[in-house]
Amino acid sequence: MNQIEFGPFCLQIASSRLLRDGTDLELRPLAFLSLKALLQKRGEFVGHEELIREAWGGNIVTRHTVATTVAEVRRALAEYGSWLSYRPNVGYRLNVPRTDDLIRTAWHLWNRRTREGFEKALDCFQRAALADDSDARAFEGISRSWLMLGFFGMRPPREAYEGFIGAHSDAVAFCGLTTELRQDRGGALHIFERKLAEAEAELLQAHQEKGSATVCVHLALFYTARKNFARAAPFLEQARAADKLFPTLPATETFFWLCQGKFDAAVACGKQGVELHPYQPLGRSYYAQALEFSGEIEEALRQYRRASVMSSDILWLRALEARCLAHNGRLQEAQRILHDLKLIRATEYVDAYYMALLHEALGNRDAAFVELAKAEEENSATLYMVEVDPKLDSLRADTRLMDLQHRLFAR
Repeated sequence: MNQIEFGPFCLQIASSRLLRDGTDLELRPLAFLSLKALLQKRGEFVGHEELIREAWGGNIVTRHTVATTVAEVRRALAEYGSWLSYRPNVGYRLNVPRTDDLIRTAWHLWNRRTREGFEKALDCFQRAALADDSDARAFEGISRSWLMLGFFGMRPPREAYEGFIGAHSDAVAFCGLTTELRQDRGGALHIFERKLAEAEAELLQAHQEKGSATVCVHLALFYTARKNFARAAPFLEQARAADKLFPTLPATETFFWLCQGKFDAAVACGKQGVELHPYQPLGRSYYAQALEFSGEIEEALRQYRRASVMSSDILWLRALEARCLAHNGRLQEAQRILHDLKLIRATEYVDAYYMALLHEALGNRDAAFVELAKAEEENSATLYMVEVDPKLDSLRADTRLMDLQHRLFAR
């Protein structure tokens, strides 16, 4: 056995390291060996003599030394330290909750970053919460799944945000406002509530606590959407330094270049992104947009269609394909897709923001603004980028768009 995974931790046997989400927790050798012994008999009590034999090689040490070493392990486990218990005259036990397998499976599904993956993850997290309503990890997973389903336009945004708020509050009640929960709250304040000052403060605080790729991408997205490209760029660099393979980093970089009208750079980033993460629908859609704005229409359409085939349950991808068709004179094909989306809309959520883009491409400006009003009413997550999205440039001079921007960002 090369490693033992439990909760967010991984005990690497060969290198004698304990990792949490990839970060080395730097345990002393005796603490590492003590944890290894407890993990190998997880759920069972390990007496002093057995623990001394496994960790100290049978050398004589006091019970105080053992207790001090186990206390170091407990501190390393942080909010999961309660998994480690002690019973006088019996010994120590590391009891990983029965929900652990469910939660690990849920994160595996979540990391697909598809609608199916998020929804299956949400189901696993919810079952874990039912099995153990004191496991904060389950509620953190529920909240983050709802956040992504709303952010990527996969579920109605008000439904998704309500699910996020409830589970996020439960997670904070159990373990306090951790860095991860803080960055989620900052992202939600930006995308769903558009409380920009509060969102920025939360994200910067999370970055100060832990400069992970996740929070750096959040901040790059935040400043790009505010047209503060000079401030966004260093966070993209920091995200690459933290994790150059972070799945949504290429999409964020492509968006960064698109919003500045630097389409060649956007194409280069987008191409690299789909090579690294071919099944990420957001990254492929941004790559297709970059190709479209660069005049590579046929390749753009191929990428839109490939994204739609890979993620057929993300309906706004079809709207982007139809928009590209309409802008390039293929009106009948675009109208057919519009007709299909209208039928689907009777039973499924289709982000009105993307429907507005399609109507604009078809020359239906009034219909486009009806859809933008619907997007505002539904609280579309995509509205965060309304000030920088190049796909809206043809509407910039219309006072109706100016009024919408004022309503969204005047607070």
